[in-house]
Amino acid sequence: MKKIAGLLFLTFLLNSCDDGNLVQEDIDFEDFTTQKCSTNNIIYKINDKEALILEIPSTNFVNDPTADNSPRTLNISATSNRVVYRFYNGTVSADNICETIQPATPVVVDQWSATSGTIQITTTAVKTTNTTDNSTKITGYNHYINLKDITFSIKNGEQTFRSLPFGNYTTTTTSLPFNFEKVLTKCSNSNTIYDFKSFEAIMLDIDPSLIVNEVTTANSPRTGLIGTSTNKLTYRYFSGLLSSSYFCNATTPTTPTLSEEWNGVSGVSGSNGIIEVTTTTNGPNAFKHTITLKKVSLKKGNSSFTLGDSYILGELFTTN
Repeated sequence: MKKIAGLLFLTFLLNSCDDGNLVQEDIDFEDFTTQKCSTNNIIYKINDKEALILEIPSTNFVNDPTADNSPRTLNISATSNRVVYRFYNGTVSADNICETIQPATPVVVDQWSATSGTIQITTTAVKTTNTTDNSTKITGYNHYINLKDITFSIKNGEQTFRSLPFGNYTTTTTSLPFNFEKVLTKCSNSNTIYDFKSFEAIMLDIDPSLIVNEVTTANSPRTGLIGTSTNKLTYRYFSGLLSSSYFCNATTPTTPTLSEEWNGVSGVSGSNGIIEVTTTTNGPNAFKHTITLKKVSLKKGNSSFTLGDSYILGELFTTN
C-alpha cells in the first residue's frame, strides 16, 4: 500500500512541475489582425478570449526599411516596452484593452507579464506598381514584430520562449502627389531648374551642356546621368504652401517647414537614371527644352521608389 501511495505522490509531483514548455504551442497570434489604441501606444491582437498586448512608443515604428538581418531591437521590461498576455472569461473587444474605464465583462482571469527579452522589428516598404509605366509608389510600411528570448512571470514561476512571433503591424505614410504643371523655371544665378505646386517641389541641378539653344535631331536627344553633384535631382514635400521666393537663394529658407526630402539615385549609363533633353524652336530665337527622366529612382534613407520608364519632368523655355 505504501508503495502505491508513493507512486501516486510521485506522479502528482511530475504532473505539477512546470517544464517551461507546457503552453508554448498555445500562444499563436501571428495570423490575427494587429489593432492599435487611438489614445496611447498600445498595439494588440485578440484571439477570442485571449489578448497579446504590446506597449511600444510609436517612435519605434520608423517609416524606413531596416537593413537585411538587422531588425530594430527594444529591451522588454516591466515598465517600458511592456508585453502582456491576458486570459478573459469571455470574448474580448477593443474596449477591454484601450478604454480607461474598462467594461465590467469579460473579466481578466489570468495575466502573464513579460519581465525580460527583446522586441525585434523588421520594417519593409509597402509598394504599388503602375503596370503601364512601371512607376512605383510607397503606400505604407510593414513592421514585422518578433519577441525574442522573452520570459513571462506566471502563477507557478516563469515561462520562456526563444521566439514568439507577434506578426505584422502596418503604418501609413504621406502620399506624395507629384501633381506638377510641368513648366520649368531656371534660376538666373545657378544651373538649378525647378517646378513647384502647393506643398511640393522638384529641382534639378542640371549640367549646362544639356540646355543648349540648338534644335536636337530626331531620336537624338542630349543625354546625361543623374548624379550626386552634377544633375542632382531633389524632391521636397513641405508642411506649408510654397512660393517662387523659396527658390534660387544662396541659403535655403527655413519656411515653409520641410517634411520630406528625396534625392535621385545615381544613374548607370545605358540602364537607369538617365536624363534626356529634346530641343525644338518656339518662335524666333526662342526654344523649348523638354526634359524627360528615364528609369529614375528617388531615395530617402533606405526607402526608394521609381518614377517609371519615362517621366516628363517638364518644359524649359529659353531665348537667344
